[in-house]
Amino acid sequence: MRFVEFGRLPMAQGADGRDHNITGYSMFLAGAGVKEGFTDGTTGEFGVKAVAGQMHTNDLHATLLALMGLDHKQLTYRYAGCDFRLTNVAGEVHKSIFA
Repeated sequence: MRFVEFGRLPMAQGADGRDHNITGYSMFLAGAGVKEGFTDGTTGEFGVKAVAGQMHTNDLHATLLALMGLDHKQLTYRYAGCDFRLTNVAGEVHKSIFA
């Protein structure tokens, strides 16, 4: 699975270690109702860019909240005439990773 937070590129441009990668990164999830041994999405040949199964950060947050038994839409609150929530009034739960 590729998700939030910068990943590391499989190569470096200098001697300071590997560079950050914002276009293809991975996350390991275990327990909490996640499918066992499941991979969702792929990166290109060199691991630089996600080519399938991309998930927006809002979708990740909605999915993680659902795994914890919370409905992200019920966490909406109104302030100054606008709706706010952790998933930025967006986000869809990706049930494909649920066991």
